[in-house]
Amino acid sequence: MIKQLSLDHANMARMLHVLDLKYRVLRQGERPNFHLMREVVDYILSYMEDFAVSLEQGFVEQLKQYVPEHAEVAEQMLADYQKLRPRLEALSDDIDMVLMDHVLPMDRFAEDLKQYLEAHREYLRQEREELFPLLENRFDAKGTDFFKQTMPNNADRKIEHLKEAYPELYAELEQADVPPLG
Repeated sequence: MIKQLSLDHANMARMLHVLDLKYRVLRQGERPNFHLMREVVDYILSYMEDFAVSLEQGFVEQLKQYVPEHAEVAEQMLADYQKLRPRLEALSDDIDMVLMDHVLPMDRFAEDLKQYLEAHREYLRQEREELFPLLENRFDAKGTDFFKQTMPNNADRKIEHLKEAYPELYAELEQADVPPLG
């Protein structure tokens, strides 16, 4: 289970890296591939809805039961994670505006994108430095069974469907020189 969470974490970092590359293009005054940005944002929103929120809520419940002294940190992380969604939805709306050729101040869009990326990366850092070590040190196989039960039904098929739905994104991920986590 920890391995799956680490893989999900790494994949999210890769998605954020793709958005960061488009942010850099935007900051240089050029037009990034907004269609690809649309795919990344849609993918992250789908992932949040289908997987992450229920999994995070499961973590909080398990931590309350097994290590209540760490539950407050987990609850704060969940609240921080849930705050990412409205930011991402606002970016999604802005991308739609650009794709429909509406006028949108690119400096404001770039700043919103930068702030979202910073917030989501901070969340991933907390996961990597605080949550994962806690899970590895405190939960045995029986304890992690609960987390497995919080995964949506047919999770593998849903992930495969996302790959099929976003082919341009997956092509970009294969070509991207993604820096290691750490």
